[in-house]
Amino acid sequence: MKRRTLLAASGATALTALAGCAGPQVSDYAAEKPVLDLRQYFNGTLDAWGVFTDRSGKVVKRFTVVMQCSWQGDDGVLDEDFTYSDGTKQRRIWRLKKLADGRYSGRADDVVGEATGQERGYAFNWKYTLALPVDGRVFDVQFDDWMYLMTDKVMLNKAVMSKFGFRLGEVTLSFTKR
Repeated sequence: MKRRTLLAASGATALTALAGCAGPQVSDYAAEKPVLDLRQYFNGTLDAWGVFTDRSGKVVKRFTVVMQCSWQGDDGVLDEDFTYSDGTKQRRIWRLKKLADGRYSGRADDVVGEATGQERGYAFNWKYTLALPVDGRVFDVQFDDWMYLMTDKVMLNKAVMSKFGFRLGEVTLSFTKR
């Protein structure tokens, strides 16, 4: 009986330790300022500069984005035009919906299923699966995407890309609202 109790206690301790290793939660930023309102920030024209890095941190590709954003009530459109360092171009049109409690859902042609996210304080956490073309093939890659409002004009964005739970790399962006 003592052995079972000891094993149960060890298991509970291990689970507590693992839970402590979990990443940040959007609620961690609830009291922080400035307060982010996605509908306000992503409204109008924005410029962004970013990099893709592999899991070692090496920059694989640089890019710029021009975004045209608009909202009608709780429905938003984020029209993104990407230009990559190798000269290729891409367009992604997000269709967002504001839900209760600072939550959002979204869809785009290259997003598998529905993206879900939530804003709190100056932060927004967005999770989705992207159909990512690589060397003539398409891979479904999970994104854990964090945005941090710095000022009413500047937002920083860091997204971790993974597949089957393995970290592939990161996307880092800086947005500037015109």
